[in-house]
Amino acid sequence: MTRGRQAQDLFESERSFRLLVEGVADYALYMLDPGGIVTSWNVGGQRIKGYSPQEIIGQHFSRFYTPSDQANGKPARALRTAEEHGRYEEEGWRVRKDGTFFWASVVIDAIKEDDRLIGFAKITRDITERRDAALKLERMQKQLAESQKLDALGQLTGGVAHDFNNLLMVIGGSVQVLRKYADDEKSQRAVQAIESAARRGAALTNQLLTFARRQNVNPQTVHLGDRLDAIREVLDVGVGGTVQLTTAVADGVWPIKVDVSELETALINLTINARDAMPDGGAINISAENVKLDDEVNKGDFVAVHVSDTGAGIPPDIVEKVFDPFFTTKAVGKGTGLGLSQVHGFAYQAGGRVNLSSELGKGTTVTISLPRDTTGIVSDQTPRPASSGSGTVLLVEDNPDVAMASTGLLEQLGYGVRWVSNAEAALAEIDGDEIDLVFSDIVMPGKMDGLTLAQTIREKYPRLPILLATGYSDTLRRTSLGFQILKKPYEIQELSEALAKVSPPLLQE
Repeated sequence: MTRGRQAQDLFESERSFRLLVEGVADYALYMLDPGGIVTSWNVGGQRIKGYSPQEIIGQHFSRFYTPSDQANGKPARALRTAEEHGRYEEEGWRVRKDGTFFWASVVIDAIKEDDRLIGFAKITRDITERRDAALKLERMQKQLAESQKLDALGQLTGGVAHDFNNLLMVIGGSVQVLRKYADDEKSQRAVQAIESAARRGAALTNQLLTFARRQNVNPQTVHLGDRLDAIREVLDVGVGGTVQLTTAVADGVWPIKVDVSELETALINLTINARDAMPDGGAINISAENVKLDDEVNKGDFVAVHVSDTGAGIPPDIVEKVFDPFFTTKAVGKGTGLGLSQVHGFAYQAGGRVNLSSELGKGTTVTISLPRDTTGIVSDQTPRPASSGSGTVLLVEDNPDVAMASTGLLEQLGYGVRWVSNAEAALAEIDGDEIDLVFSDIVMPGKMDGLTLAQTIREKYPRLPILLATGYSDTLRRTSLGFQILKKPYEIQELSEALAKVSPPLLQE
C-alpha cells in the first residue's frame, strides 16, 4: 500500500513536471542523448525553431547551428565542454526550420547518474530583440559621443574664427589705409595681393563659422549659378582626384531667396556624401532647373537643385531614414549623421522641400526644391564708393591692433576718433565729453560686453547712435534688440554703409 502510493506520487510528480516543461512557450526546453540526438521537445522549441516534435525528435541538434558553425565543429565542442565542466553557456546565431537566423541564449547541462553521462538538458531562448535593442543603444551612444565631439569642435572652431577675424581686420584695415600711399604700380600690386589674401581668409572664416553653426540666418536673393561658381574650388578639393564633378545650371533659372551660408553648406554636405558613396571613384553632377509644384504643402514656382552620383545606391529600407538626425551608415568617426539633416532643415526653413531617389548599383539623386524669389532684386556684391562723414566717433575695442586699423578707416571717412578699451571707460567718456556716435566691439573682457554697453547707452542716451561689430559671438542671436551689427573683417565701404544706417544726416556729408 505504501509503495503503491509512493509510485503513484512519483508518477504524478513526473507527469506534472513533464506538463510544465512541455507547456513553457518562451524557452526551448529539450533533452539530448549523449550523442546529441534530440529525445524530447516542448512547445517553446516548436515556437522558436519551427519544428514539430515529430520532425525533430530523433534528429541531431547540430541542425540548429549555422553552416559555418557546423563546419568548424562547434556543436561537438559544446557537448564536450558541458560533459567536462557540467555546463556550457553562450550566445550566438541559430537557424530556424525556415532558414532564418535568430540570436540565441543557450545553456547545455550535462545529466549524469553515478558519474555516468546519460544525456544533456538544453535550454534555448530567442533574444534577438534584446540584442537589437542593445546594439541600437550602443550605436546611439556612439553617435551622441560623436555629436558632442562635433559640438565641442564647433565651439573651438568658432572661437578660432573670431580671433582670426581680428587678425584679418588688422590686415585688411591697414592695407586700406596703405592704399592711398601706394603711388606706384609695384606698390599697388602688393596692396592688391594683400587685400586679395585677406578676402580669401575672410571667406575661410565664414566657412568655419558656418561649420560651427555660429552664423545668423540671413536670407538673400541670389542666382544659384553664381553661388556654385563661388564655392567651386571648395567642392573640387572636397571630392578629391578620383571623382569627376560637373555642374549644369540651365539658362534662365530663377533667383531664389536663401541664407547663402546654409545653401553653400547644404551643397557641400551633399557633395561630400556623394563622394563617400563612391570610394573607388565616380561622377557627381550638380544641376538646377525651374519647376512648378502643386501638392498639399508646396505650390507655385520652385528651383529644383539636383545632386546626383554614380555610387552604389541606398537600400530601400534605409532611404526613409537618411534625413533623420544622427542616422548614418558610415563607420564611427566617419560621419555624425548630421549632414543630411542639415540639408533637410535648410530646405524646409527656406520654404521648400528635399527628396531622395536611389537605385542599387546605379546611384543616388538628392533634389532640393527652393521657392522662386519674385522680388527681382539680386544681392549686389559690387563694392560701392565709401561716403565721407563728420563728427566724433567713440571707438570701443579691447584689441589695440584692431583699434588702430579701425581708427585709420574712420579717419579716412572723415570722422574724428576717440578710442577706449572697455565698456566702463566708454561710459565715462560719454559722460565727460561730446560724442556723436559709439562704435563698439561686442566681445570684450570685463563685466560688460558690447551688447550690454549698447543697451545701457540706449537707456541713458536714447538719441546717441550705436554701431556694433563682431567676428563671432553667440550674442548675434539677440539681434532682435534692434542694434546694427557690422561683421568683421569689414572694408571701408562696408563701414561707411553701416555708419550711414545709424548716423543722423548731420554726420554725413
